[in-house]
Formats: sequence, structure tokens, C-alpha cells
Amino acid sequence: MNVLLKAAVAVSLACASSNTLAAKSDEEKALFSSKTFEAMKLRNIGPAYMSGRIADIEVDQNNPSTWYTAVGSGGIWKTVNAGTTWTPIFDKQAVYSTGDVTIDPSNSNIIWVGTGENNGGRHISFGDGVYKSMDGGKTWKNMGLKKSERISDIIIHPTDSNTVWVSAQGPLWTDGGERGLYKTTDGGETWKLVLKPEDEWTGVTSLLIDPRNPNKLYAATWSRQRKIEAYVGTGPGSGIHTSDDGGETWTELKTGLPKGNMGKIGLAISPINPDVVYAAVEIDNRKGGLYRSANQGQSWTKMSDEVGGGTGPHYYQEIFADKHQFDRIYIASNYSKVSDDGGKTWTPINTKRKHVDDHAMAFHPTDPDFVLIGSDGGIYMSHDRMANWRFMANLPLTQFYKVAPDDSKPFYKVYGGTQDNSTQGGPSRTMRTEGIKNKDWFLTLGGDGHQPAVEPGNPDIMYSQWQQGNLARHDFKTRENVYIKPQPLPGDPAERFNWDAPVNVSTHDPKRVYFASQRVWRSDDRGDSWTPISGDLTKNGNRMHTPMMGRTWSVEAGWDLYAMSEYHTIANFSESPVNENILWAGTDDGLIQVTSDGGKNWKKIDLKRVKGVPATAYVNDIRADLFDPNTVYVALDNHKYGDFKPYLIKSTNLGKTWKSLAKDLPENHLVWRIVQDHVNKDLMFIGTEFGIFFTVDGGKKWIELNGGIPTISTRDVKIQRRENDLVAGTFGRGIYILDDYTPLRTLTEKAMEQDAILMGPGRPVKWYQEDTNHSRTDGDDRFVADNPEHGATLTYFLKDSLLTAKALRQQAEKELVKKEKYPKYPTWEAIEKENQEPKPAVYLEIRDAEGNFVDRVAGKTTKGIHRVTWDMEYAANQAITGEKASMWDPFAIGRMVMPGTYTATLYKRVKGEVSQLATPVEFELQAITEGAVSGPTAESIAEFSEQLKSVQRRYTSTTAVLNEATKTLQTVRKAIDQTPGNISTLESTYAEVQAEINAINLALTGLKSRDRKGAKPANISSRLGYAMSALWSSYGPTKQHRQQFGFAQQGLEDVMRRVSTLQEKTIPNLQQSVIDAGGPWTSGAAVVTK
Repeated sequence: MNVLLKAAVAVSLACASSNTLAAKSDEEKALFSSKTFEAMKLRNIGPAYMSGRIADIEVDQNNPSTWYTAVGSGGIWKTVNAGTTWTPIFDKQAVYSTGDVTIDPSNSNIIWVGTGENNGGRHISFGDGVYKSMDGGKTWKNMGLKKSERISDIIIHPTDSNTVWVSAQGPLWTDGGERGLYKTTDGGETWKLVLKPEDEWTGVTSLLIDPRNPNKLYAATWSRQRKIEAYVGTGPGSGIHTSDDGGETWTELKTGLPKGNMGKIGLAISPINPDVVYAAVEIDNRKGGLYRSANQGQSWTKMSDEVGGGTGPHYYQEIFADKHQFDRIYIASNYSKVSDDGGKTWTPINTKRKHVDDHAMAFHPTDPDFVLIGSDGGIYMSHDRMANWRFMANLPLTQFYKVAPDDSKPFYKVYGGTQDNSTQGGPSRTMRTEGIKNKDWFLTLGGDGHQPAVEPGNPDIMYSQWQQGNLARHDFKTRENVYIKPQPLPGDPAERFNWDAPVNVSTHDPKRVYFASQRVWRSDDRGDSWTPISGDLTKNGNRMHTPMMGRTWSVEAGWDLYAMSEYHTIANFSESPVNENILWAGTDDGLIQVTSDGGKNWKKIDLKRVKGVPATAYVNDIRADLFDPNTVYVALDNHKYGDFKPYLIKSTNLGKTWKSLAKDLPENHLVWRIVQDHVNKDLMFIGTEFGIFFTVDGGKKWIELNGGIPTISTRDVKIQRRENDLVAGTFGRGIYILDDYTPLRTLTEKAMEQDAILMGPGRPVKWYQEDTNHSRTDGDDRFVADNPEHGATLTYFLKDSLLTAKALRQQAEKELVKKEKYPKYPTWEAIEKENQEPKPAVYLEIRDAEGNFVDRVAGKTTKGIHRVTWDMEYAANQAITGEKASMWDPFAIGRMVMPGTYTATLYKRVKGEVSQLATPVEFELQAITEGAVSGPTAESIAEFSEQLKSVQRRYTSTTAVLNEATKTLQTVRKAIDQTPGNISTLESTYAEVQAEINAINLALTGLKSRDRKGAKPANISSRLGYAMSALWSSYGPTKQHRQQFGFAQQGLEDVMRRVSTLQEKTIPNLQQSVIDAGGPWTSGAAVVTK
């Protein structure tokens, strides 16, 4: 890396956080800002049934039910009930990648977090130093080491909370940064580099403290570098070091250890006999072994050849010493193992019902059989020392590379290829009230899942793949996969497929599929046969000649071929939806290729000739414009050269000239994907390393969408066009959906100069009865993702908040104080007027196609954007008594409207005056289900619903009046007891009134004595309740519903007459009689005049 680029990277990382904070502060003052658009909330749909990569687990030794886990790319999560429920506690920090979490042994409320994963994987992100919480993770403060990028371990002094050691591995892709072992004695306010590695490629990968002596430390250093094309994981700087003075001075330990270059070293110390130290040592060519020292590291004995396997020791290699049995140690690997003799012999742990690829372990302070393991597939708990496992299926941490929404009806499905968790599919929503459960998800293909593709209009066909081009066609009718990876002909060179090879189904012919290796392949029969339509479109160099760690290496060096993806490949591909002959390909080695004749001739565009972008950039995405055949958008990525800047370029002339669209993006938000709206050509979305952005002006200004989503890498963004939904695949927090983003087509800066804007749903609203038949007794440890709110979601914008006179005065007073002018005390009359002023209100009024009133829905009065969902029900008609209705009350049920056309109008109410705020919007409610049995017509259902409405009003008002009469009679009873003189006439009248109330109750609800046991004869209430049950489904009323409704109506008329008499005559007369006899006044009686 040249000096200028290194300087730029250093400045970028050092200033990123402060620049971001300043930018956010300025942005929030503007109306057209992320703050304004927070109401456009994204919705997580999971999944959690396969979870994601765990970097560290910490059990609070003072409270073993409290655990913290550092997620490799998903922040920090906390449980206080041993995994029954989890809470993310790091979501709004500047980064999301975490490698270590540590609890202060002196104070369990003090938590330290090291950001950035400590492995050499091709897909890991970077951190910005260490964070500290003083309140158990509620709040955080960055404590520095921002250029470390990857923290491996944090150790806190056992009795002094201000003394902390932090091991920093440093940048993976480049030299430099903050590497080595750092120490603070003032709680992180300042740091001292106490173990400085011997070169700019080496950091500290593992750190231990002697539990008997906090001055005794061990540290392992590690030299490594990864590039796009290669990985070397051993070097001269790797080794084991010890300190006897709290880290101030260090001695390298060599006796008995390998003499050549070493790689990643995992360390562990026996908590039972801390003189014993263990080291898993990697050497060149993925070899090495487990070493044991019985004398505090002064000499070592090789116990076995055991090292981390799978993709290589760089990805694993952690070792753990059991708290309860001496010389029992575990090594984390693709298939982890346990040794009971200090590393001499090893036994694979049970993985029968467990994900492989482990990285973290934790133990209970007193229970020797309790084990926690963190893997690429989440967290597992065992209470019988790994004989059986319980999976924590409530952590939605899946790392998605790419996603694809299909066209399933009534709800589309989303497919995604994941890091080490297969290709998964699940629904965008369900009909259940409780939402999307783990059981709704399924697999289409195993392995590391990568870019999926769906066939437009045909949800029965989709394409899945595992890494490096292993493509399959999935048939949902047979649930079978057909392996369709293109194969070279005799004499052809070997095909080089990208780790995440691009697959595209043509928008011109759904049977046509494009796939790419170093060549572009085309199939016109869904992959049954393939034809290459290009030659090698890459630079096709020799990657083994690439300088690594500042030099070239011979064949015996620390190359890890298992950790190296194919290079010189086509990384992304796009077909023009306007002109089927225009095809684009982008490579992993800095090239863009375009053809205008369907692949006969290709034009090479070398990025070194494109101004303002690095020549080495990887083409993360290439998207042909949906409207103009000559326009293309390209997202470039140079982070594997230590450059985290966003690069997004556009050409309008088939690549002859280019301009940047990234000038408005934050400095370290490298761009992963871009997608263009299919209606408004200037509305686009991008997924970046730390979030999602949109533009309404073709890329001049970008706004972050941060409502409902944490800081997270968004590796893919797609649009489901039928629903106008944005679907986002994140690398560590599952899939998010922005339901109906169509308001973004309207809400431009110019449009927001209006006082108010109302926007209706951008699609027909799905009309259906929600399914309430689900278990409510399956415990709290389940994972359920939210459905969108059931109903019609309307969006409105207010330029200014609606404020009361009091709020306006307070606002004006604050402005005076800012100008060092001080307000006067208001007059008493002004204060009284403020106190009497009603609060302003905003509401939506819903009317049907004939203009009849249907419902009102309350909204918020604050400035900005708000989303309100109307539940597709008529305004409530039951009596309002101030008492909460029982969930079993059949008369509290809402009445759904019928499908059809409706209109919403936005109103405000200020100081008692109502006025319209914006132009009304019209929308459709569209039924999505059709029963197996044909029911009544929509007209007859609507007519019956209106009849129910009328009776519902009359019945509930009658019962409310009767209840009030009963309460009043109880007060009259007390009044009679306090009335002087002869009260026999009052007693007789009271008994008559009580008898009438009892008789009415009998007609309404039957004999109370029969509630205990036995069949209860039908009554008005039960018959009406049965009739109301017709509203439980969209089928409509049966003959029996109508029959019972008729019976209930007949009885209700008589009851209503009798209750009215009670209310208007009988009880008032009795109350007046009590007053006339000298008794006290009772509630509801006339004023006592004498």
C-alpha cells in the first residue's frame, strides 16, 4: 500500500466516529434527514432456527443465570435467565462486529467489549476499539484503540477495576493500525502499549492471566495477512510471551516450541493448577500441535498434532481449560474435540444434533456438567457434559450474503444464502396474529449458501448454490434439487467460480438463466444445458505471486489454500431489462465488461482508467438501469486493501464515462448492493457496511433508513415489486423488510415544503381475518418475528408540529435564553387560558365508496413522517362505560368492513376547530382468501353486519344503563337506611324495583345459579353472542346465526322498554321519595331544593 493510501485509511478510521456524530447532529436539524424518516421502520422477519456465528460467551460468575455473548457480526446480547430470553444491548453503536466480552470480576455491572472478530476469515468486518459499560450494558462509551480493527481478548484485574489489559490483533488486510498488548490503569482513559510486536503485520491474538497472581500474564502474537486472492497465516512475529510485572516487560518463551514461522496460537491456563499452560500452535501448511507447559511456560512439551481444522486454524484454534477437572481441555474447530490428559489424546465432542464450527465456550462456576458452546450456528447448552444439547433457537443472528423475494401468493417468500447455514427460505408474513415462527422457515440447499434467484411469476422454481459455483435448481412441487453447475468441454481450462457466484434469471425470458465463472454462461432451459457466451473476462494472473506481508513467499510457507477462494472470477452480473442484448459483468480483480450483442463481443473497462476509484476494486454489484439501456450502476469495494470508503459509480453511455454517486455517503460505509425503484428512476436504495440508504434524486443526496434496524452490514437489497417492499439481507441480524416504501416516491425535499401530505397504501390492501388459533403456552424462549400491522397502513407528513399556546410560549422562551434575553412571568389570565386549552389532535377519517363514515384513526401531532394502520374495522359501536371490556366479551368484537374502495382524509383539531390537512387518498381492500364452501354474498354479509351494529349499540347501551341502575339502587339502599321516620313504603318500593332488575337480568343472561353447574337455558345475551360469532370469519352468517339473531331481537325490545322505564321513571321516583322523606341525596337524583 502506498504512503498516501495508508495515511488516508488511518485518518478515515481515526475520524470516522467523530465525523459521523457531527454529521448526524447537523442532519437532525434538517427536515429532509434520517431523523425525519425514522417512521419508515424496517421489520425483522428472522430467522433464528439456525442463528449465526458466536465469537465469545461470558457467564457472570456471581450470577450464573446472566450471560453475555459477543456475536461475530451482530453486536452484544444479554440474558438474565440462562437463555430463556435475550436482549441486544449494542445495537446503536458505531460498529456491529464484536470479538470479546468481559465481565469485571469485582463489579458485575462493569462490562468491556472488544470490537472486530479475531479470525482470518474472508467475510469478517472490522471494529473501532474497545467499549465500556458501567450499568450492565444499558449505556456504552468507546474507550479508544479505534485503529485496532480486531480485539482478541480483554482481561480486567481481579481486584482493581481500573487496570485492564487489551490484546489487539490489528488489521487483517493491511499493515499498521493499533497492534499489540495495551494496558490502562485509569479505566481506559489512557492506554500504554506494553507489548509491541516486531513488525506491522503482527498483533496479539490470545491473552491469559494467572488467577493466583495478576502480575503474571501470557500473550500470543500472530503474523498474518489476507487479500482477496490469497491468505498467509504464519510469520516470524508469531510467538508466546510472558510477563511477571503486570505487562510492563516481556520475555519470549521458546523452549520446546516450534523453531520456524508460527501462525495462530490459542492459549489456556489451568484454573486448577495455574502452573500448567496449554498452547495450540499452528505452523506452515496448516500443521502444528498442542503444547503443554507444567512450569509457567519455561519449557513446553508437544502432546499431539492437534490444531484447528476445516477452513484452517486461522478461523478457530481457541482452547479452553475445564474449570472442574484438571488437564481436561477443549479445542475449538470445525469438529471440536476434548482431551482428558492435557492434550495427548483427543475425542470429538458430540455433534449429532449440533452445528459444527465452534469458536467459544463457557462453564458454570459450580456445575461440572454444564457447558455452553458458541458456533457458526449459534449457542448450545448442555447439562450433561455434551451428551445432549439444547439449542438457543431465539437468537436471530443469521449472516445473509444475498436474498431473493419470490412472487408467492398471498404472501411472498424470501430466500437467502447464508454464511455456513445453507440457503434458507421463509415467509414475508403469515396470517397468524402472533407472526412468523421458526417453523415457518425451511432449507433449499446445504453448505454456505450464496446468491439465490427466483423465476418471475413462478414461485415453484428457484435457484440455490453453495460456495464457488455449485448451482442447483429447486422444484417446490417435488422438493428436489437438480444439480446444474456448468461444466467445461474437453480441452477447456478449469472453471473459476467466485465464492459467491452470480446467478440471474432473465427478465425477458424466465427460462433463460445466466451464471458466471471467469466466463459468462447462458442457459435457455433453466440450467439443463449451458453455453459459454464469453471468454475469460478477468485479468487471469498468478495469485501465488502476490506479495503478502510485504514480501513474496515460496510454496512451503504459510499459505492456507483451504482458506483461499477462487480468484480472477466474475463477481457480479446484470442483464438490461430494456435491451436483452446488453449484458454487464464485474470481476473481483478490477474489471467491468459490457456487451451490446448478447455476448458476441465484449468491451473491457479497466478500473485503473476510471477516475476516483481504486484500480484494485472488487465489483460488489453491477445493476443495469431499469429505464435506460445505456445506463448502469456499479458498487465497488476496496476494503480488502484496507480502504473502507464507499465507491458507487454510474455511466449513462455504456461505460465510456463515469461519475461518482458516493460523495454524500459516510466515509467508512463501503457499498455492497444497489437497487432501483421500478416506478421512479431516481429512487434508489443501497446496502452498506453499516446500514441502508436511499436517494430520491438519483444519488445526489443519500438518507439513512435507521428505523427499526440496528447498526449492521446490509449485504443485499431487493425490491418485491408487487408489494412495493424493500427486502434487506443483513450479515448477522437476519432479513429486514420495509413494508410498502411507496411514500418515498412522494417525499422529496420539494414536496416537503407543503404543510402536510397524506399517502395511501401503494398496493391493494390484503383483506382477511387473522388466524388466532395458535399456542399461547409454548414458553418464553420461542422466537417470533412480527407481521406487519394488520390493515391499511397510511403515511402522512407534517411540516410543523401542532403546538398548544403553552408549548409555543416555552419554545419562544428557550429562544430568548439562547440570545441571553430572559422571559417575563406570564399573566395569571394567560396561564389559565393555557391550562384550559385542549391538546391538538390529528386523525384520519375513513369513508366507504358511497361516502359513508366508517372509522377514525388517531395519529401523532409532531412534525415529520408518521405511519398509521387502520384495522379495517368499523368504528366501535358498543357502549362506552369507562370499564375495560373482557377479552371474552362477544359484544366487544370489532366488525370488519367488506372488501372494496375506501377513502382516507387527514384532519387536525386545534382549539376545538377541525380542518382538513391534506388531499384525501383512495385505496382498495382486496380479499386474498376463498373458502372451500361458498358462503353468503358480500351484500348480505354487509347487511347482516349493519343489523348487528344496530343491535350491538342497543344491547350494550341497555346493559350499561341496567348496570348503572343497579349501582344507583345500591346507593338508594343506603339512603333508605339513613332516612328518618316510617320507611315501610320506601322499603316496599325498593323491593319492587330490585325484583324488576332481577327479572330483566334473568331475561338477559339467565339464572346466575346455573353458572356453577349444569346446562343454562338460552337467553338474549347468549343468542346475541352466537349471532356475533358470525364475525369470527369471512364466511358470513349461517342460517342459525340469523335465527338466533331474530330470537334475541324479539326479547331485546321488551327488555329495552323495561330498562328505559327504570331509568326514566321508576328509580328517579324512588330517589325523589327518599329525598321527600328527609333522606340523603343519591347519585342521579334531582337537586335537593328544600
